[in-house]
Amino acid sequence: MTSKIHRSALERAAIILAFLWQIGSTALPALGLGEPIGSRSDGSRTLITPSGWAFSIWGLLYLASGVFAVWQALPGQRENPLLAELGWPAAGIFFFNGLWATYTQFADLTFISVIIISLGLGSALLCVRALSGSAAAFGSRERWLAAPVLSALGGWLTAATIVNIAAALKYHGIEAGELAGTISAAIIVVGGVIVSFAVAGSRGNPWYALPFLWALLAIYFAGGQREALVAIAAVLAAMAVIAALVWRLRDPANRRHWFR
Repeated sequence: MTSKIHRSALERAAIILAFLWQIGSTALPALGLGEPIGSRSDGSRTLITPSGWAFSIWGLLYLASGVFAVWQALPGQRENPLLAELGWPAAGIFFFNGLWATYTQFADLTFISVIIISLGLGSALLCVRALSGSAAAFGSRERWLAAPVLSALGGWLTAATIVNIAAALKYHGIEAGELAGTISAAIIVVGGVIVSFAVAGSRGNPWYALPFLWALLAIYFAGGQREALVAIAAVLAAMAVIAALVWRLRDPANRRHWFR
């Protein structure tokens, strides 16, 4: 006989508090504390940095994160087995997003920022794995209130980690010179291959794939317009991710898992 799952009040409160930090940390420059993240990004722009409009995705991510944070804290979700798997990793995503924003606004896009965002990505990938492997516990509310936002954060943070690494290298004076275009293109292609395998391994998780494709589109219209190799790499990476997505979603069971 399986034991009854009970999510602690600490876990549910941690998600709420981490979400509030995630969204509140970006407002520090408005209070005269630190420099806006956009300014930091502009100062360390590389061929992999997406166009500025790509970051508008955070409006949806913040909104969906807030809905998830409130929903998971409701009394009816105290014994939700899927949320028991997602709870602490979700809190980790929000916490490290807030920590990254706070650190970056004060200290810029250094290698420490890479470590922080990588921890956030790791938390998100734990959520993606739990969501992809879930079966009986995956009801309509989990499917629409948990899966899209936590998976999308994983997809965006995958792209953002790559961008952050390139920016940190530039910040620390490590640049490729004439080979910048070739190296940037190679990084994008490798990133696309890795994400395509992740999509294939996650039952064709569309919510993970779409933000990464959004980032690739923004890279194409930024660095891709300055360097042909970057544009070609962005297209090839997108094709690899889309191919994996289409292949896995051809399976009716996978489509039902994500969309039923």
